[in-house]
Amino acid sequence: MVRRIEVTGSGGVPLAAWEFADPPKAGDGGGEGAGAGRAPGVLLLHGLMGRASHWAGTARWLAERHRAVALDQRGHGQSAKPADGPYTREVFVADAVAAIEQLGLGPAVLVGHAMGALTAWQLAAARPDLVRGLVICDMRASALGAASQREWEQWFDAWPTPFATLGDVRKWFGEDDPWVERPNAARGEFYAEVMTKHEDGWRPVFSRRQMLSTRATWVQDAHWDELAQVTCPTLVVRGLDGALGRAEAQEMVRVLPQGQYAEVTDAGHLVHYDQPGAWQAAVRPFLDGLPAG
Repeated sequence: MVRRIEVTGSGGVPLAAWEFADPPKAGDGGGEGAGAGRAPGVLLLHGLMGRASHWAGTARWLAERHRAVALDQRGHGQSAKPADGPYTREVFVADAVAAIEQLGLGPAVLVGHAMGALTAWQLAAARPDLVRGLVICDMRASALGAASQREWEQWFDAWPTPFATLGDVRKWFGEDDPWVERPNAARGEFYAEVMTKHEDGWRPVFSRRQMLSTRATWVQDAHWDELAQVTCPTLVVRGLDGALGRAEAQEMVRVLPQGQYAEVTDAGHLVHYDQPGAWQAAVRPFLDGLPAG
């Protein structure tokens, strides 16, 4: 079963949340922290340009023991995309808080990829009462800087939109994109999921201008201080060929009061999407070891 749930985000912005499988019923061994027959909650937060459906595989195996909900964050997927925003760090955190509170997920495990991971640890730092565990997937704590933002602007300009077919989308992002070091079919599929059909061809469901505005709110700053304020158990996961280097990931684990480390070989930035089996093998033991909520 796939179920869409409406959430009212910060400032009244309508957000779409998704369950991709039924949670365990009362008495079915809902797992740690289920209490009174309620399965423990997990909120899944995608990265920049992503959407909730990128978590579908993860949500389905999580649903064996949890109530797993993936959120289309503002500007993404089927959530609202207000022309004037705001798209600040504060509103992304507030939207995630709204999802946890309105859906009764707390204290929840937060699982975030890239931008979603930053949102997750900022939320965990600000509202420890709502979070009992955190998984950070391939997101850096260091400032990326103005040069990084310019590179993204140039990359967006290089997209040959509109794409005539979804096959063209898969080929460009999986093979022809200058940012691709070697063919990656999973990357092509990832971007095919964020395209929608227009009269002249396939275009992204998001505004690239809004994506750049969203990214600009974090690239200039380091986020080590907020990371150090996360008190719950936290797993830092990186793909061997991802954006987060080993040295920085291990420093993040050191800074975290209860940090743990996992590495997925043969994976790039899209760890959970690229290598779902290895991702599950890395995350499941961490979840199994969390104290009851």
